[in-house]
Amino acid sequence: MTRIDPKFGMRLKRYGAFDYDACYNCGTCTSVCSLARKGEEFPREMVRYSVTGNQEEILSSLKPWLCYYCGECSTNCPRSANPGELMMSLRRWLTAQYDWTGISGLLFTSLKATIAALIAVAAGVILFAVFMNFDTEAILKYGHYFEMAAISGVFAVILLPNLIRMWYFTIIKPGFKVPIKSYIVALKELFIHMFTQKRALGCDDNQKRWFEHFILVIGYLTLLFTTVFLDWFGTSSLPVIIGGYIVSAIVFIVTTDFVAGRIKKSREISRHSRPSDWLFVIWLLLMGLTAFIVRVAIDTDILKDSFWIYMIHLTVLAQWALIIVPFGKWTHFLYRSFAIYFSKLTSK
Repeated sequence: MTRIDPKFGMRLKRYGAFDYDACYNCGTCTSVCSLARKGEEFPREMVRYSVTGNQEEILSSLKPWLCYYCGECSTNCPRSANPGELMMSLRRWLTAQYDWTGISGLLFTSLKATIAALIAVAAGVILFAVFMNFDTEAILKYGHYFEMAAISGVFAVILLPNLIRMWYFTIIKPGFKVPIKSYIVALKELFIHMFTQKRALGCDDNQKRWFEHFILVIGYLTLLFTTVFLDWFGTSSLPVIIGGYIVSAIVFIVTTDFVAGRIKKSREISRHSRPSDWLFVIWLLLMGLTAFIVRVAIDTDILKDSFWIYMIHLTVLAQWALIIVPFGKWTHFLYRSFAIYFSKLTSK
């Protein structure tokens, strides 16, 4: 039996700026949404579930992930209820529900907890440097090992179990019977949307933002591959070195534009930025910038005399890998891709 919770809307406000009292269910948001399909009440259905506190329906739904927050619904809402921000809030709330550790919910709703986590990771990096007697070469070596261990460890211990929980909530618990063959056949949808985010092209006037996201995803994954698997800081291969410079510059330039957009609040998506939104773009910007500077220091042979340069990069990297990737907005990249994949499975 479905249970409703009238106080859910109040708790949801901790995840965003939705005014659940303002909505009178007129349906304008659905009529202007370019991603809404015939027979769907998208995003109005999620508004109704949020107002009534129908958490079971929200938890089993993939629709919050199918929204790319173009902002048309919020711009056209006659009551300024801000349904676009509601969908963003629901994505944060769902991330917290998928996370078996409970840390995501804590960081999304508490700035103090987020700052404390960042400080704790920074302190850990400093203690590591002390333990290594501030030996630049040793720290570079073990820093590279940390990158590989962090990627595999975070995915295996946190992200994979969370994806399994998402699958249980949206496929198994609602009672969908999906043949194994369908999982295999639909895999192409997962990879296409993961790397291209092509569904965002269906949003009106969203081509520029889609292109920036596409370049950022490719640049980030390429930088990750270059630094971790090709050992950019340790290699002497000229093509790898040049390639690393290019992709780190791309990541820095694109994220600079994202940060500028959030500062100017030029788009609807930027008008209600939460700490998790700022952390994502700022730390991604710092990742590209500090990686670029470290490689310059290596190539100009000044790294040993400027040890703090790599320490800053390692701190940013550790905070990114241990906080933002498993518990922050980065997870939207993963959950959204799997939501489209699961939606393909349930549509059959």
